[in-house]
Amino acid sequence: MGGAIAKALREKVCVKQECLFACDKDSETLNAASQAGLIGKRFDADNAGEMLTLCDIVFLCLNPSSILRFLEKWKDSFKSGCLITDIAGTKESIASAAEKICEYRKKDNIDFIPGHPMAGAEKSGFNNSSLCNFNLKNYILTPIAHNKKENLDFLQELIYKMGFSRITEVTPKEHDRKIAFTSQLCHVIAAALIDCESDTEITRFGGGSFEDLTRIAMLNAPMWTELFLENSGALLNRIDQFEKSLDDLKALIKSDKAQELEKRLTLVRERRIAMSDGGGKL
Repeated sequence: MGGAIAKALREKVCVKQECLFACDKDSETLNAASQAGLIGKRFDADNAGEMLTLCDIVFLCLNPSSILRFLEKWKDSFKSGCLITDIAGTKESIASAAEKICEYRKKDNIDFIPGHPMAGAEKSGFNNSSLCNFNLKNYILTPIAHNKKENLDFLQELIYKMGFSRITEVTPKEHDRKIAFTSQLCHVIAAALIDCESDTEITRFGGGSFEDLTRIAMLNAPMWTELFLENSGALLNRIDQFEKSLDDLKALIKSDKAQELEKRLTLVRERRIAMSDGGGKL
């Protein structure tokens, strides 16, 4: 995702190469970004503080726990007046950390607006960054009390220029409750679907449905383990909700209740269409 954001800033926002800096613990990632002519300066993880003193805008493209550690280690290095944002898949812990650093660096006019671009890909790494297509995708922001309106307006404009078509502002808690359904539950279901079948040649019988349902099972295991556990309360509620619907459908099939099953499936279809009409995309 970090590479995809950098590409969007260069190609769509027209940020000059010499103004775009990158920091990563993986030297191969930095090499690839440099060789692609994407970034002007590169910094290894130990020199992140040096980079931060130069940055007016910072995108933290890390997992939630890594962001918290990063902020604790480098909180004194951020440039005065800088705008910070992030891309983490859970927001309550990040929003709390954002409040703390804004208060801690209040005299330096630092602002941190938590965010979550809904445009990830199942394959990680810089070489797969082109798979993260931002065009017409959703972006979630969870502003905090410290945020300044001019910075929020600026970030929204930047997000739209990067290709996103819709920005939704919610509280961190509401983000985590809804993302447990639209993202985390989907990954749990995809993982369970693959987990229950060991025949690797069953894809010979795939006609699209299987592929659509299980693409995200090629997930980044460490990242999704963290996201599942970070948001376990909301996610477990969503799993219970899904299991109830699955049990209901199972019971209708087992009882051979064709009329009731057809009615239930018709309602499902109508609800999905309504979700699309409400702003979602098929």
